[in-house]
Parts: sequence; structure tokens; C-alpha cells
Amino acid sequence: MSRGRSEFVFYSGLTRIPEGSAPDFKNKSWSIAAEIDVPGGEADGVLATMGGFFGGWSLFIMEGKPRFAYRVSNQPRHLYRVTAPQALAPGNHTVRVDFVYDGGGVGKGATVRLWVDERQVAEGRCEQSVVVRFSLDETFDIGEDTGTAVVDDYAEKMPFAYQGTLKKLYVVLQPERLDEKERQRLLELLAHASLAVH
Repeated sequence: MSRGRSEFVFYSGLTRIPEGSAPDFKNKSWSIAAEIDVPGGEADGVLATMGGFFGGWSLFIMEGKPRFAYRVSNQPRHLYRVTAPQALAPGNHTVRVDFVYDGGGVGKGATVRLWVDERQVAEGRCEQSVVVRFSLDETFDIGEDTGTAVVDDYAEKMPFAYQGTLKKLYVVLQPERLDEKERQRLLELLAHASLAVH
């Protein structure tokens, strides 16, 4: 489904997309943008998520504020967060995350920028990122989280479906910029991970 593609459009309700069929968010820069409608009052919930508590990311709204969390493992030191300072007003909005990969190998860090209506509202750092696989059994979900919660914030509210209207989710992947040695290392890690599953 995703091999060779760099741009995708998804709609709310598309859930349980296996990682192998989803866009590849590893070892590269990428952006996701959600077109949403916020009704009067708070409209919380997950806009998009990949993986879960043992490795993954989630773009969600809580207390009316857009938030992004990236988890490399279940260890607290491997959880990175970026949060908008203000709640969204009722109406139509675009919430975007840019994951700007450092490069220089696999599993490196990234700068994370959070945008609302094309205005940057927050920025943070991921000091490292997932190399080979977010999860063996978690998936890519749009509009809710069908697996384990990436963060405890909404674990008791699962599947934490978005309460407003999610019109579209756009995904844009940047080219992988690994040199031949780094690419070979990645292939070795992928082969090792494949053997571990069987």
C-alpha cells in the first residue's frame, strides 16, 4: 500500500492499518496535518496514532489543546512531548506536526514542531527515534487509538475517539537520506527483527 509513495490522505475511521501497510515514519523527516472541526466546548480525542505504549507516536487533543507524544520504549526517559499553549477555539482548524529528522544514521533524534492554522505554536526535541519497528502488534489509526495508549494521559479513555469532526489527515514523507553504510545497517537490523518474529 505505501511502498514508493510519499504523500497520503486518510479519513476518520480508518483503523488497525498494519505497520507494514502504513506510511513508513522511521529514519526520515515527515509531516502530518489534520483538518478538523471543533464544536462548541472541548473536543478531545486522538487524531492519529502509530504504535503504542512500547513504541509509537500520537497526535491528540486534550483539554482542547493539540498535543504530540513520541515514545521510543516504555521507559519514561524515552517519552517526548510537545503541547500547544492554548486550547482551540470552536470552528475549523488545521493541526500539523513536522518531525524534522536529524539524519546522520538510523534511530537519530528530531526536532518536532507543532502548528495550528499554519502558525507554529510549540517546538520540542526527540533525542532518539524508533529504528526498525514501532510494534509487532500495534497499528496506524485515524481518529482513535485501537491499541495501547502511547501516553497514560488518555489510557483510561481508550479508544479516545476524537469528539469533533476529523475531515482529513494528510501525511507527507521526506526521502530517506541514509548513505550506503547506514542503509546496510538498517537492512541488517530489519533482517534481525524479522528473524526474532519467527
